[in-house]
Amino acid sequence: MFTVYSAGNALPHPRLGITVSRKAAARAVVRNRIKRQIRESFRLHCNRLPPLDIVVIGHRAAAAANPGELRASLAQHWQRLSADA
Repeated sequence: MFTVYSAGNALPHPRLGITVSRKAAARAVVRNRIKRQIRESFRLHCNRLPPLDIVVIGHRAAAAANPGELRASLAQHWQRLSADA
């Protein structure tokens, strides 16, 4: 549902960038719902993440998913980022 890119930063905390295109979700309501889920998931996991610049790209599958599926997918990405650091 998501592609996550990361790069180290010199700050003591991680930063988040989000993009969900109109191609992924045609309606603004859906794009904003996906972005809210990403921001909330990041907020809950950011204390466990290393200092990285993170960009999350939402895909078409995210538009059709329910909030629980989005959270589970993002949790896997956060866990992978934590383990890689």
